[in-house]
Amino acid sequence: MFIAWLCSANRRLLNLRAIFWGTALQLIFAALVFRAPGSRDLFQFLNKAVLKLLTASEAGQTFVFGSLGTSAGNTGFILAFQALPVIIFFSALMGLLYYWGIMPRIIAVFAWLFTKVMRVSGAESCCTASNIFVGIESLTAIRPYLVRMTRSEYCTILTAGMATVASSTMGIYVLFLKDVFPGIAGHLISASILSAPAALVMSKIIFPESGHPETLGTHIKITPAEDAGTMDAIVNGAMAGLKLVGGVVALLIAFLGLLALADMILGWVAGKFGCALSLGGLLGLIFKPFALLIGVPPEDAGFAGHLFGLRLVATEVPAYKELAVAMAANKLVHARSAVIIAYALCGFAHIASLAIFVGGTVALAPERRKDIVAVGFRALVAATFACLMTAAVAGVFCRQ
Repeated sequence: MFIAWLCSANRRLLNLRAIFWGTALQLIFAALVFRAPGSRDLFQFLNKAVLKLLTASEAGQTFVFGSLGTSAGNTGFILAFQALPVIIFFSALMGLLYYWGIMPRIIAVFAWLFTKVMRVSGAESCCTASNIFVGIESLTAIRPYLVRMTRSEYCTILTAGMATVASSTMGIYVLFLKDVFPGIAGHLISASILSAPAALVMSKIIFPESGHPETLGTHIKITPAEDAGTMDAIVNGAMAGLKLVGGVVALLIAFLGLLALADMILGWVAGKFGCALSLGGLLGLIFKPFALLIGVPPEDAGFAGHLFGLRLVATEVPAYKELAVAMAANKLVHARSAVIIAYALCGFAHIASLAIFVGGTVALAPERRKDIVAVGFRALVAATFACLMTAAVAGVFCRQ
């Protein structure tokens, strides 16, 4: 939080209530998740539930792609056929739960809590609470208020979008880690919940509120789903998932390719001076101090910094994949390192996501394009710090 304050747009203006209660909510949630009686049983229940859903999703994948679509085959792991289709299944499921009114009721509880306790606007609370479960679709819940929002509110909704992960993509991370990280699904659900108050805290430190939000302290109702029926909700959810898969594929191909190109250029330049240099190595050095600050033991801090840098430029998907490979090969010296890293990576805090969320917000409020674009980079910084804050809190309560 101190480093975020150094990056603040106005260091003299702080919402101490939001900062105090946001931090308190994180600590309370973490204490309940890690130390409350029955918490381990809850973790196991959530983990089994997610694994059952993943098993159900394989039915469609196997029918369409045959043995390529199942992890039980002898083809090895193929991201395009075994992981990315999970997004379509979970998007359809979330669309169904949203239409039935289940998700709006859960989101309303978190939104009301953030609004009343932290004294932030109802619109940004609703959007932040929605981001615990969905991605950029959360903007539709506050669409009527987008045009009249302040810059601080825009920073908050962008931060919340990038500091959390959507349920549709969470299944991919579970697939990567389920064989080497017991209870990973429960941990990732916990991480997404913990990152919501962290996003509010970091956004209000980095871009404090200086205006007068229309919905300040007011709890707003979530815009109901526009689906015509249950089947329409499933179809719309699946189609949205398909678009998301296309986006993920395009971003992975583009950014991993550009990352490789950057490494070639840096390696060539460094070679002229008789040394070795890569973008991943450079970002690893930058993020290593942050890894140490959030509690990663020194022996694993370099690798953690590398993964944090990789997430920033190439999304969290390859970062989680590398974490799974490292755990399978027993490359991590300390077990707690894996927990802290998994929490820190659980967010869309990367350059590609910044473009997606800024573009999506501008599309809904084009007349406020300059204000939205102006806070974009600060929101990315705030989201990165929010993910690190969540990991630090998880590290405090982790028993491993």
